[in-house]
Amino acid sequence: MTEIDESKTLRPTKGERKENFKNLSDIEIKRVYTPEDIKDFNYAMDLGNPGKYPFTRGAYSNMYRGRLWTMRQFAGFGTADQTNQRYKFLLEHGQTGLSVAFSLHTIYGIQADDDKALGEVGKEGVSIDTLKDGDSV
Repeated sequence: MTEIDESKTLRPTKGERKENFKNLSDIEIKRVYTPEDIKDFNYAMDLGNPGKYPFTRGAYSNMYRGRLWTMRQFAGFGTADQTNQRYKFLLEHGQTGLSVAFSLHTIYGIQADDDKALGEVGKEGVSIDTLKDGDSV
């Protein structure tokens, strides 16, 4: 069995939002589950510690016990300027994360005026054809 130095791996790096966490069945969720809780697999390779490879328990040692999920608005439409205005609006109203939706032709590196993009511009995502367009977003 793998030895775990609990003083380094199981202690949260920041405070937690509340004392106890429970699932929808009202069962308390432990801060960290160890090999004593789970049998018949390689703890280090199959599960690992929070904030450590293979990151099955999150990228940070205390993940959402220390802060809530980042809710992202997936946005991108119209022109680069319109998308930029939308991002600024979202951020001014408390948005904590943004995900950019680029148009399909932009993703494939096809300019908006190319025949291959005919009928696609303005349907989904923001169209970025030049560096100048990108300055807006």
